[in-house]
Parts: sequence; structure tokens; C-alpha cells
Amino acid sequence: MTDYKKRKFQRRSASRNKNAPAHQLKPGSDSKLKRIFSKIGVPEATPFTPDPFQLRSLEAISQGDCLVTVPTGAGKTWIAEQAIAQTIKNKGKAWYASPLKALTNSKFAEFSKIFGPENVGILTGDRKENMDAPVIIGTTEILRNQLYDAMHRGEDLDTDFIVLDEAHFLGDKDRGVVWEETMIYLPQRIPLLLLSATIGNAHQIAGWLKSIRGNKCTVIEEKDRPVPLYPLFLHPSGTLFPLLDENNSPQEKKKLYKKVHKFANARHVSGLMRSNRLPPMGDILKILRKYRLLPSIFFLKSRADCDHALVLSAMGTNEESFDRKELRHRRIEELIAASPHLANHKQMHFLKNYAVGAHHSGQLPIWKMIIEILMTEGLLNAVFATSTVAAGVNFPARTILFLNSDRFNGRDFMPLTATEFYQMTGRAGRRGMDNIGFGVVIPGRFMDLKMVERLFNAPPTGVYSQIKINFSMVLNLLLSHTPEQIKELLDKSFAAYLMTNPDKQSRNENLDSINTDALWQDFIDHLDFLKKKEYVSADNRLTDDGEWTSQLRIDHPLMVAEGFRKDLFPKSDPAFLAGIMAAFVNERETDDESIDTTMIPKALFKLFKKIDTSLQPYAKEMSENGFEAPTLYFLPAVTLYLWARGMPWEEVVSISKMAEGNLAMLIFRTADNLRHIRNLGRFFPDVAATSGKAIDLILRDPVISTYEI
Repeated sequence: MTDYKKRKFQRRSASRNKNAPAHQLKPGSDSKLKRIFSKIGVPEATPFTPDPFQLRSLEAISQGDCLVTVPTGAGKTWIAEQAIAQTIKNKGKAWYASPLKALTNSKFAEFSKIFGPENVGILTGDRKENMDAPVIIGTTEILRNQLYDAMHRGEDLDTDFIVLDEAHFLGDKDRGVVWEETMIYLPQRIPLLLLSATIGNAHQIAGWLKSIRGNKCTVIEEKDRPVPLYPLFLHPSGTLFPLLDENNSPQEKKKLYKKVHKFANARHVSGLMRSNRLPPMGDILKILRKYRLLPSIFFLKSRADCDHALVLSAMGTNEESFDRKELRHRRIEELIAASPHLANHKQMHFLKNYAVGAHHSGQLPIWKMIIEILMTEGLLNAVFATSTVAAGVNFPARTILFLNSDRFNGRDFMPLTATEFYQMTGRAGRRGMDNIGFGVVIPGRFMDLKMVERLFNAPPTGVYSQIKINFSMVLNLLLSHTPEQIKELLDKSFAAYLMTNPDKQSRNENLDSINTDALWQDFIDHLDFLKKKEYVSADNRLTDDGEWTSQLRIDHPLMVAEGFRKDLFPKSDPAFLAGIMAAFVNERETDDESIDTTMIPKALFKLFKKIDTSLQPYAKEMSENGFEAPTLYFLPAVTLYLWARGMPWEEVVSISKMAEGNLAMLIFRTADNLRHIRNLGRFFPDVAATSGKAIDLILRDPVISTYEI
């Protein structure tokens, strides 16, 4: 049995034993912690004074580009606010790009309060408001698309300053290409401010940007946290210990505290180390409460663990004032007023009565937003979350706890990287609310204490090029560039820079993934296929079909374009169109045999089969040429069709066999595809108009909510 299969079997075995009697913990603390715990409290309120790194950043952005990499909560956003204010003062326009729609919505609300609602607009797939405002908040994909359009029209981008938040997404395997394209296409005259908490090779990125933009790119680094972090170890008995020994020299690597080191080297046959189930969360919350370590965020390995932790936490006593509970109840009622579905949420009991919540991708966006708001307002004791919450979501706590030194990346269990670890521990300690923050390590079957010791001493990992060629990129670049000019752009890629300017870390990377010769050959392969299918002419210009297909900035533009060429899509029924497009965006294998046949409209099934049969030869040809093509499944089509027809949410969730969050994501992605089709009104007016109607049918409560926070 392979290591992966063993781990998978062990994890499945763990889930079967979750209801076994819990190991009981008794609160206790090592004597060395008395001095540390005495520091717990709220810092004295003082007038805000910018830190030196913030002032240096503003000076740098006035002279060129600037990459700011400082710990979470140190005040990166303040730099952006001040730079944007100066842009407005100079009668200019600013663009603030973030990786997540939720973060974009949050920044829109925040900046509207700072600059006035009349001065701030928002542009995401779901929202388009106040586009003439001097400040636009949007997703990075939207900014990249605006750069495509500006290049096509031969115009300059209508902005004077750009902020790329969470700039470490440059190294994201799936989405990093969008960040890289944006930096390459961005006009030199527009100053660029990049913000991140976790970039280990900031100077290398700055060197690349200077080489392609000609502007000086200043790196501002700050390693001191605004709220100091103290790491703790929770012994299976319930006693808290320091995790690391204290050193006299900050430069000296910190080692495991002697009692923890002894524990790590011992063989454990009882307690938490033997247990395949979650530890007694109720007992742990009692310990945290006794030593004033609440509120807390627990990072768990799976959605199921997050949900089950709620039940376990309720087994502890709920020591809370009546006034705080009443305040939370009233706030929850305010937040769910515009989304009645949430009143019956299966986890509402735990949220209201035990001040605990679960936060993961299987939940509705609106539910996650409510958890974030309650946590930020100090109305929750604990949030149980998967590690994805560490990136881009702002609700820190006094204490973070983690049970595993690895995480599941969607394909395998992999050790935590230094960057992932920094993102998690970055949530510990609230600026202005805590004198000190804590990171608690809980031992278990999948916790390697020696690895955690290394992570506490390790710098953030480097960020490297993830650029890759896709059909949408090729079509959009050919709108305004010749292949020779496109080669020049690819030669400006971070991948090309890494090949000639590697650092120690990048030398250890798989250089096949950043091979510029392979990148150019991949472009030629895509170009040849586009010529073969007559989207591009022999002289490398887009045909008429190529021009309208370039506007399909979606995952599988050629499959959808082929559907248009064959006149396969419904022209007048928006529910049918929503269902069909869901099949194109679905990425999960589904069990079509399980569909209740009484729920299937014969006309929908007939249309789906016609489209699937008509496109199968094309999908096969793409696959034979080395390109991905989606497999169309019927269950997503039925699900979105029934939702568009008005079926209640709970029934649609049951039919879909998806978690609420997964179904919401399918709906959002379907709406994104429909928006791109709506943009083809000049070529396919009937289907474009029907797309607009379909979007209105599927984007409704509880998928989206109309209330304002």
C-alpha cells in the first residue's frame, strides 16, 4: 500500500470513530507561562502614528513601484489608503485588485467609508457599480481583462495607480498566471503597489519588475509582528507548555522546549497521540477560557472535522454573560434578515448558544460572511476552519490552534510550507485588541513536532512563475499583437527572468515548469490548433469567429464556441441555457445514474444529449492534440435548470448531491460563463439576451444576499 493510500485509509478510519468517548483534559500550565500570561490584555489606546516602514513605502511609491511584504495585521492597507488618497487629490484614478470576491466586497465597504461612497466603485463578476468613480475595487481577473481590452483598442488603461493585494498569488498554481499577465501588460507609466505578508524572494520579484517595466521597484520588508506571537504546546493531559525554549539571541534558532522535546521523542500509546478522532474540543475551550486565550481559530484538516468540532465544543460548559449572548442573538437576526433561509441553518444552534462557528468552502458565502462579522465584532469564542481561511480573510483571534503539520491540497497530503504556516499564525493577535497572540500546537497522529519547530524558524517560501498558455490568452493577445510580439511578451515573463537570474530556492524548483522554450512551443501548439479550426488565419490574424471567441474569457472557450458554431444553445429559454452552461463549468465527476427520473424534463435531456453528442468528436480532437476538454455531465445541468425554474434551495441541494458551498460555486461560475455569452450580443443576439435573463434567475437568495453590512 502506498503512503498516500495508507494516509487515506487512516483518515477514513478516523472518521468512523468520531463518536467514541473523548479523552478528558484537565487545565494546567507550566510555571514558565505565568509571566507570559500576565502580558495578556488590551493595549492602551494611543493616537495612530505611522510605522517607519509605512512612511518608507509611501515615499517609494511616489518614485516608482513598491513591493511591501510585512506580517499580517502590520498595516499594509493603510499604505494603499494613503497612496489612493494622494491619487484622488491629484485628480487621478486608482485600481485596487484583490484575489477573492469576498475580499473585494469587504474592501469596497471599507473604502466607501473612508473615501465616500460616491468616490468608490466595484467591479466583479457579480457586481458593477459606480464605474466612473476615481477608485475602483475589483478582482485581478477583471483588471487583466481590462488590460486585454485596452491593448485591443490601442488605448492606455484608464487609471493612474494600481494596488495588487495578496501579491503572493503570483505563485498560485491555478491563478498565478493572471497576476503575471497583469504585471507584464501593465503600462510603465502606472505606479504599481504590491502587498503581501508572505513573500520569501521579494527582491527577486522586484528585480524582474524593474527589468520588464524600467521603473525602480523598492522592496519594503518588516519582520516584526505588530502583536508578538508566543507558541504553546497543549499536552494530552491538558497542561499548556511553552513550545519553544527562549533564547538570549534573536538570531539563534529556537528549539523545542525541553519537556516538549522529551514528549516528541517518546512513544505514545494513549491519549491524543493514539486517537484517530478529534480531541475533546469542549475541554480545550475550557482551558483556553481559564487562561484568557479566547477568541480562537482552530485549523482543522477537513470540512467534516470543522462541522464535527461544533458538536464536540458544545459538550463543554458555556460560561458566557447573558448580555453578550443577547447581543449576539440580536446581531445574528440583523444579519440574516435579508436571507430567511439562514434562520434554519443546521449550525445556527451552535452559533447562537455556544458562540462557535464552522468556516469552510462547503458553506454558503453569506454564512461564512456572518461568521467573519461575528468573529470580528468579538461575539464568538471559536471558529473551526480549514487552512484556506488563513489566506485573504481578515478575522484574527487572540489564539490560533492547529492539529496537523500537513494539509490536503486537493490531491495529496503535503507538509505545511513556511508560507502556509505564516498565513495561519498571522491570524493570532489582534492589533489594538491584544498585547500578545498565541499559536497552540495540539499533538495527534498527523502532527510532526520537529517539523513545526523548523517552521517556526523558517522564513517565508519564495514565489515563482506559474505562467502557462491557454486558448483565451492566445486569442486575446492576437487581437493586438503578432506572434513575434507575443514572443517578446513571453520573454518578459517571470519564468524567463528566473531562468537567467535564479536564486538558491528557484534552482531547487522543477525548472521544467518555467522553461521558456517549452512556453513558446506551447504557444505555437495552441496557435496551430486555432489555425486548423479556423479561429486564426494563415497570416496569424483572428478570423471573425476568432474575434468573438476571444471575448469568451472562460475555462473552455473553444468548446463553447463550437456550440455556437453548431447552433446548439437554446435561444429563448433561460432556465435551459443556465442548465446547459452548468455542464460546461462543472469540474467534478457526477453520478448521472442517480438522478430521479421524475425530476428530468424530457426536453432538457434531449437537448443535453444533442449537445454532448455533437461536441464529443471536437472534445476528442482537442484531447488528441494535448488540450483539455470538459466532460459534460447531466446532473449539474438538471440542478441549475431546477434552480433557475424556482425550486426551493433545500430541494436543489438535495438533488445536486453537493455541499451548499460547492453548489453556490457552481452557480457563480455558471453566471460568469453566462456573462461572457451576454457580451456576444452583436453576434448572437438571441442567446445573449437569454443569458442575461438566466443570470437573474440563478443569482438570488441564499446564493447572494442584498443586505448591506
